[in-house]
This record gives sequence, structure tokens and C-alpha cells, in this order.
Amino acid sequence: MQRAEKELGVEIKYVESKDPSEYKDKISSFASQGYDVVFAVGYLMEDALGEVAPQFPNVKFAIIDANAPKSDNCAGIKFKEEQGSFLVGYLAGAMSKTHILGFVGGQEIDLIKKFEAGYRAGALTANPKTQIKVAYTGDWNDLQKGKSQAEQLFGNGADVIFHGAGKAGLGVIRAAEDKGKGFYAIGCDSNQDGEAKGRVLTSMIKRVDNAVFNTIKAVKEGRFQAGDQVYDLKQEGIGISDLQYTKQDISAPVLANLEKLKKMIIDGQIIVPTTLAEAEKFQPPKL
Repeated sequence: MQRAEKELGVEIKYVESKDPSEYKDKISSFASQGYDVVFAVGYLMEDALGEVAPQFPNVKFAIIDANAPKSDNCAGIKFKEEQGSFLVGYLAGAMSKTHILGFVGGQEIDLIKKFEAGYRAGALTANPKTQIKVAYTGDWNDLQKGKSQAEQLFGNGADVIFHGAGKAGLGVIRAAEDKGKGFYAIGCDSNQDGEAKGRVLTSMIKRVDNAVFNTIKAVKEGRFQAGDQVYDLKQEGIGISDLQYTKQDISAPVLANLEKLKKMIIDGQIIVPTTLAEAEKFQPPKL
């Protein structure tokens, strides 16, 4: 939104909801004030948006990480998180000395299972004998819970842990920082490499910023499209960080394989699993 303000000259405003009971009122408030497009962030807002959007046919709405409500003025912006998770999983598997990896999720929902499935497939591509140990915090905000889950996984032999746990995932990074050399966390959604320089191996980046900017631009240019829109590696909606603090630790063949796997996914040669059942059946590609 800030990029759109700067580059497209639009007026922006945002509010944070403290409780789900506020969703409908907050969405309605923006729509009634005449904003051209209103973004609802997160799958928890899907029902509220579905109720509000039909009441404002002249306003465009978009929801992040959820299906578009069945209304001509709504877009659902989703991402192929499994693709980025596959790449960080490959890197984790290639870097692990113990061949035991960890995954700390937030709430145990299909969206986060998609992260886990992609991560598993990538790790097994690096080393078919890799073990993946999993924990869920059941919460998106409890940093201490994320840290204690990670400490337990490190204690059980993991030396690299990927999180998909929101703010609770910062606890995973703190745990890796405390463990020190030879142990890594993997960040999620935004570039978290700087949270603990050298201890965050990489981050799986979800380019919500690109998707939001593109949607605002489409509304401004009169080409907004309703329905679900899925961003992937090819569209630069998903990616991994530039390894600013860890590239020197990674061998040239592993870096080359990362690029090769990215191209194979973009070209459709690798279909990354989106569920744990699919991950069980996944056959790692030959590199």
C-alpha cells in the first residue's frame, strides 16, 4: 500500500482489528467512506467480507489468503506457499549435519500444512533419509511458545527449523540464535534474515506486497478482476531471501541446485505437494 501511495499517488489508510467481532464494522467503515478498494487480511475475515461486499457493489474488495466471496466485486489473493517451502526445505536438507529437521507451525490448519508439505518434499529431495520433526504452537503470537517448541526440536536432534507460525515464529529464531553456530532457523512470509544474522539460514518470502500493489494498480486502471488469483514463483509472488548473511556457508553446488529446482518448478517439471498425503507419495526429482 505504501508503494502504491508513492508510485500511483493513491490515498491509503489502514486499521488493525483487535477481535474478530470488529471485522464487519471495520470493512463496512472503509467501504462507506468511499475507498475504491478495501483489503481484508487473513482467512479469518472471509465470512465478514462475504456479508459486507454485496452491500457495496461499487467498491472493490480483496482478501489475502482466502477464497474470494461469490461476489462480482471481490478478489481472493492466494499464494503457492508450497513452492517456496520446497526451496527452503531443499536448502535445509542440504545444510543439515544431523539429517533431522524441524518445522514449527502456528495453528494446525490446511494453509500451514501446505507449508509443511512443501518443506518435507524439498528436504527429501536433498536427502531421502532426512527426518522431519513437527510441532504446532496453536497460536500466532506467543513468542515464548515458539521458542520452547524450537528448543525441544533442537534437543531432539534437529539443526535447522523452519517456522510458519507468525509472530510466534520469532521465538524459533531466538532459539536458533541461542544455540549458535551449526544451528539455523528459517524465516517465513517476510525476509527475517536480519532478525539473527547468520542464524537465519534463509526466509520463505510471500510477496503479499506485490499482490496488493498489483491489485491497487488494476483497480486504478479499471481492470480489476473478481475471483481467486494465485501468485507463485513464476509471478514472483513467492520466493526465498537473498541469503545475505549465510551465502558464504552454502556450497556452490547447493546454490546451483536451488536455481535448478526453482526453474523446474516454474517450468512445471516439479509439482510440489500441497497436503501431507501428497507429500507421502512425492517422488524426489533427480538433480
